[in-house]
Amino acid sequence: MIYTLIAIAVLIILLYFVITAREVFGAEAKGKRLERMQQSKHYKDRQFQNLSVTPSLAEGYYMPKVMLDFFFKKKNPLLKPLKDIPAVHTDLRSLPEDRDIFIWLGHSSYYMQLDGISFLVDPVLSSYGSPFRFFNKAFAGADVFIPEDIPHIDYLIITHDHYDHLDYPTVKAIRSRVGKAILPLGVGAHLERWGYEPGQLIEEDWETEVGLKNNIKITFTPARHFSGRKMKRNGTLWTSYVLETPSQKLFLGGDSGYDTHFKMIGEKYGPFDYAIIENGQYNEAWKYIHALPEDVIQASIDVNAKNIIPVHSSKFALALHAWNEPLEQVTRLAKDRNLNVLTPMIGEPVDLNEPRHQFNRWWND
Repeated sequence: MIYTLIAIAVLIILLYFVITAREVFGAEAKGKRLERMQQSKHYKDRQFQNLSVTPSLAEGYYMPKVMLDFFFKKKNPLLKPLKDIPAVHTDLRSLPEDRDIFIWLGHSSYYMQLDGISFLVDPVLSSYGSPFRFFNKAFAGADVFIPEDIPHIDYLIITHDHYDHLDYPTVKAIRSRVGKAILPLGVGAHLERWGYEPGQLIEEDWETEVGLKNNIKITFTPARHFSGRKMKRNGTLWTSYVLETPSQKLFLGGDSGYDTHFKMIGEKYGPFDYAIIENGQYNEAWKYIHALPEDVIQASIDVNAKNIIPVHSSKFALALHAWNEPLEQVTRLAKDRNLNVLTPMIGEPVDLNEPRHQFNRWWND
């Protein structure tokens, strides 16, 4: 019996290494890249750390129960939409070059054109947000954009290496159309394995400012989250960004639980014309790493944002709330605080120089 158990254990371990050797899982940082990571003041005990102590689960929650609820608890009848997500398939190649535009591509993926420079953030344009095609499938209608729709991109921006933000099929498919990739420390190892050249990568730590084309600059700023594509957590950094053009300033929030870093960013870099904030796939159990709707509102106030664009919803079911709850909640809470929330459909162009925006409540159709 003991030999049978040992054999099963060995088989499981071998299977793990065979599966995780696939390209989709990326690569571990080594050599000079690892040395740079180890020099970061945010890297301790062989992993990156948040500014504040950040448990995986909130007080009173335990992983076995959370997992049981996630897989076996009776699901919300609107966990997934009952019909196709409304979307507009805008031709990204034909946008006027003299317009500053934001286009949400679903979940946390978005395309921006600012001062004639193109940016693509966390593109997940395959039909699933996981390492396996059969898991975490996109909602019907939310997958109208595919990698072939992406034009030449001056800057690919990645906030962290989770599968629903760093999508192997997409990032590999668009490689020849990417000028530079902007990444937090350690994430470049994945892209190099997927064929990107070291000279394409701008890979930095929090508080680093980098000059880009056309007098645009980007600053790596903290977020409260975690990272990892295998069993090991926090082997690469996660980040938010401050993106500043000669005429506008944007906060790109990345995945983050609420913390004091929002106020710090607002005081040091704000006010912002637009804050693109993650709002969705939340749960009280993991509120320290994914903001609840009320946290999104407070974070937007903290960074001093004139306009809020909520993302991280309406494409995948990664939590137990109704698919349309994030947008319903954040718009209701924003109205109570007299805040301006922009809610375009997937693919609907937003003119960032337009002072007034109006959008349909498409998630209630």
